[in-house]
Amino acid sequence: MSDKPDSEKPDPEKIKGPGGLNMRELHELVKQSHARDQAGRAPNALKQPQNRWQRLARYVWDKKRG
Repeated sequence: MSDKPDSEKPDPEKIKGPGGLNMRELHELVKQSHARDQAGRAPNALKQPQNRWQRLARYVWDKKRG
């Protein structure tokens, strides 16, 4: 068994990462960045989903080229 009780674990809110941010602050920044990226990118309404045949043809074509 562990010789350290659970009360000695550091508070995750007080642990600072390499950039000086704790995990919660970093998580919030990532969420904001992701939302900003998604809002700035309009979905392509004309793009058709690839079917299996197209994926296979692209795979074989790429293997032959490289």
